[in-house]
Amino acid sequence: MNTIKYVFFTLIINVGFGFLLAVITTYFIKNENKGLLFKTIWMFPRMTPAVIYALLWLWFLDPTESGMLNMLSNKLFNLPSQNWILNHPMTVIVIANGMIGASLGMVVFSSAIKSIPKTYFQVASVDGASDWGIIRYVIIPFLKWPLMFMTIWQTLSLITSYEYILLITDGGPLNRSEVWSLYSYHKAFKNYEFGYGAAISMVLVIIAVIIAIIMLKLFGYDAMMNKNKIKKE
Repeated sequence: MNTIKYVFFTLIINVGFGFLLAVITTYFIKNENKGLLFKTIWMFPRMTPAVIYALLWLWFLDPTESGMLNMLSNKLFNLPSQNWILNHPMTVIVIANGMIGASLGMVVFSSAIKSIPKTYFQVASVDGASDWGIIRYVIIPFLKWPLMFMTIWQTLSLITSYEYILLITDGGPLNRSEVWSLYSYHKAFKNYEFGYGAAISMVLVIIAVIIAIIMLKLFGYDAMMNKNKIKKE
C-alpha cells in the first residue's frame, strides 16, 4: 500500500505539476529569457547530488525551532514546532520526489509546446479562445505523445526508486514510508538476505512490465502509431 500511494501521488506531481510549469514558462511567460531563467533555477536540485538534495530537505524540515518550515509556520500562522518527518513521512517523500521529478516533465513538455506551430495559437486567439481553451484544445492534443511518455517513464522510475526515501526517512518511522524497492534494498544490504532481496526486485520488474503494457493500452498506443500510416492499395 505504501508503494501504491507513493507512486500514485508522486506521479500526479511529476506529470501534472511538470505540465503546469511548462505551460507557465513557455506559454504564459512571453519573454523567453525569463522562462529560461526560471527553468534553470528549477533544474538546480536535479543537477545536484541526491545526498545534497536530501540534506536540504532535512534542514528545511528540522524538528527544532530553527527548522525553516517550523520558523515559517510559527511566524505566519503561530503554529508550534513539530517533527514533520515523524508525523507525515509519506507526505514528505511524495513532495520531495515530486518537486525534483517535475523538472524533467517541465523540460519535456516545454520542448513539445515550442514545437507546436504558432499558427494554431493565432487562429485560436482570432476565434476568441481563452487561455484555458487554448491549453485544452491546442496544447494538450499536441502533447499526447509526451504525456504518454512521461507518465509511463515516471511510473516505472518511481516503482524502482528509493534513494530519496532512504536518505530522508529510511522507510520510517515504523515502516510508514517503506516502499517495495527500499524493502528489497534493506533485505539485501542490511539483513544480507541477498537471494530474498533479488527475488523481490525480480517480482518488481515483472510488475513494472505489466503496468507498462497496461498503460500503453490505456493511452491508445496502437491507435496513435497507426493514425498516420498510409494504407496501401
